[in-house]
Amino acid sequence: MSVRKIIHVDCDCFYAAIEMRDDPRLRGRPLAVGGDPGKRGVIATCNYEARAYGVRSAMASAYAKKLCPELLIVPGRMSVYREVSQAIQAIFADYTPLIQPLSLDEAYLDVTDSQACRGSATLIAKEIRQRVRDTQGITVSAGVAPNKFIAKIASDWNKPDGLKVVLPDQVEDFLRDLPVSRLHGVGRKTAERLQRLGVDVCSELLPWRKQDLAREFGSFGERLWELARGIDDRPVVVESRRQSVSVEHTYEHDLPDLDACLAALPPLLDKLAERIGRLEGSYRVSKPFIKLKFHDFTQTTLEQAGAPITPAGYTELCTQAFARGNCPVRLIGVGVRLDSCLSQLGEQLNLF
Repeated sequence: MSVRKIIHVDCDCFYAAIEMRDDPRLRGRPLAVGGDPGKRGVIATCNYEARAYGVRSAMASAYAKKLCPELLIVPGRMSVYREVSQAIQAIFADYTPLIQPLSLDEAYLDVTDSQACRGSATLIAKEIRQRVRDTQGITVSAGVAPNKFIAKIASDWNKPDGLKVVLPDQVEDFLRDLPVSRLHGVGRKTAERLQRLGVDVCSELLPWRKQDLAREFGSFGERLWELARGIDDRPVVVESRRQSVSVEHTYEHDLPDLDACLAALPPLLDKLAERIGRLEGSYRVSKPFIKLKFHDFTQTTLEQAGAPITPAGYTELCTQAFARGNCPVRLIGVGVRLDSCLSQLGEQLNLF
């Protein structure tokens, strides 16, 4: 089998980059795209001038303004962002049909069998970056590697407007001093647990046996063993199937107690039913879930297989989720997990 050639392309501060492109007066100053700080808005993305102050995506707009009083927050223009994303996807298609979009601003490309640029993945990545710059007026960063895991890390290596190539014989050196916190699936708690075990970088995972990691971390331990060695056999998946449908709302004023949260559920469930109704018939609702973000920005998500997908079912989930924080709530999200099948959703929708 030939070694795969994977490119991960990631637009640099995508929404903010488009706003700066369309209004040059915004360049050089801290800028974010997001909601109104006075109405519990959240930052969608920001430019690098804002990031220097600690501003990050998913941060409350009001808190971002505290970190950076000069921050300009502009509302998003999703129709424009989608149009640019589609134009970039069209560029990708000139090089390979194997494209897996992850969002509007990033995608994996499998160019193993591409004849473009004499079959060189590095030259393809360079050409894509130049074409996006010339046609869309924004920059993208790219990582080239033998698999998706390393390509994604590499695309972040020289941001913004960067390119990092990791050849097959360079994988071991590339991973040796890589912090385990940068491994896919390693969150803050897992990183802290690894640190307590004396593991800070990937090379310190190598002496561990797979079964010992599995004993410490369950099934994810096996994945850790593979990632530390640069093993990732996931293919680039062209047809992306939805995993869930959800609706969430951030409230201008905190919901003070459980009764207030329960009273806020009906309009959210109505919107959720509408979104499920627009799905193709190849999806089947699997199980309900609810997300609560409390006033201190901690959050919890609760889902339950077999739970009724009804107002009563969500009332029970909300009650249990609220008990985990037992304090005012700033955001509620409701949703359903999806399975792929050929059956229709009519019976499920009637439950709403």
